Amino acid sequence: MAQILILGGGIAGISAAYEIREALGKKHEVTVVSKAAHFQFTPSNPWVAVNWRKREDITVDLATTLPRHKVKFIHAAAEKVMPEEKSVRLSNGETMTYDYLVITTGPELAFDEIEGLGPNGFTNSVCDVDHATEAQPHWEEFCANPGPIVVGAVQGASCYGPAYEFAMIMDTDLRKRKLRHKVPMTFVTAEPYVGHLGLGGVGDTKGLLESEMRERHIRWITNAKVDKIEDGKMTVTELNEDGSLKKVHELPFGFSMMLPAFRGIPALMGVEGLTNPRGFVIVDKHQRNPTYPDIFSAGVCIAIPPLEATAVPVGVPKTGYMIESMVTAIAQNLKEILADKEPTHEGTWNAICLADFGDGGVVFVAQPQNPPRNVNWSSSGKWVHLAKIAFEKYFLRKVRKGTTEPYFEKAVMQMLKINKLKDKEQA
Repeated sequence: MAQILILGGGIAGISAAYEIREALGKKHEVTVVSKAAHFQFTPSNPWVAVNWRKREDITVDLATTLPRHKVKFIHAAAEKVMPEEKSVRLSNGETMTYDYLVITTGPELAFDEIEGLGPNGFTNSVCDVDHATEAQPHWEEFCANPGPIVVGAVQGASCYGPAYEFAMIMDTDLRKRKLRHKVPMTFVTAEPYVGHLGLGGVGDTKGLLESEMRERHIRWITNAKVDKIEDGKMTVTELNEDGSLKKVHELPFGFSMMLPAFRGIPALMGVEGLTNPRGFVIVDKHQRNPTYPDIFSAGVCIAIPPLEATAVPVGVPKTGYMIESMVTAIAQNLKEILADKEPTHEGTWNAICLADFGDGGVVFVAQPQNPPRNVNWSSSGKWVHLAKIAFEKYFLRKVRKGTTEPYFEKAVMQMLKINKLKDKEQA
């Protein structure tokens, strides 16, 4: 009997647990270790921050859910991964051994890299449901005494969709409250242009997002490096494309949400051959670490090099569709390995993003994620908001019921059908 240990209980970790359980059958043991006692549907966190959702609406208790689906659960953080000993030391004092380790921890949020950034500083966060819940009273206080907003993503960030989403969702909520006219809004991003997304743009994301921000009277600063954040003021250096200084901005704000850069969790830092200097797990095309072949990894915690050199560092996102394909490859490769075969399965590394704007939204599909692409498509409309709501419902159902249905893949196929229908209508 093989011991399969999964670190992390997010979208990648739970999907891995269910797919590995199904692929390997009952004779092998699958255990999930998570520092959080709950699964959170992270894409819904922007709604939580503006009180459109409550914490309990988008979370699932893991201690009661996973055992029902023949997956063991341990509520603890990983303190140190020790691949030479095939073990992981946990925060509860226990040391877990494994035959195969699947790392799906997600990132550590590097708020400390910029003075004043984050919930312990002067900005809010939607990266975690607890952070989004903490932002709720701050948002209500702001709406009672509105002023300027600064929103966006700092240098080194690798997830830009939620920044655009939250800017538009705040705009929508303020308009509903009849307060929008009192709130100047500035979008600050490390991206070289609006809609770059760490992907060099997808379809017409540049045009779509610039148009959306003009329509909503949101000014923007790109190639932006956040220098420091004080109470009610953000200092931002704007660079030219060649990296030279263009302008230094001092932006006042009454409310701010800035996405941080990511790095690997402390338990992975400094393990030679396992992670890069930033702490992200190195994997081959089979999602397997080349140095330690009994370790696999998927999701935001894996190492992917930046798409291109930019004036300000910009990371590469790992979207849900991409994560699901990584997880499926891991499950099937483990099945082959345990049958004394060589692994053959590879993740597709395609990207899909449903960016909800509160009353509409933008969707993009990139196959593969990095150009040149076979599919390079983006679209917008009110239907995107409804699709995001439906997807939230379906994925939470997946977690509760223990299914392995690939919801992101289904969504992609539906998007492409819509695209083909639109092309026929235009022809």
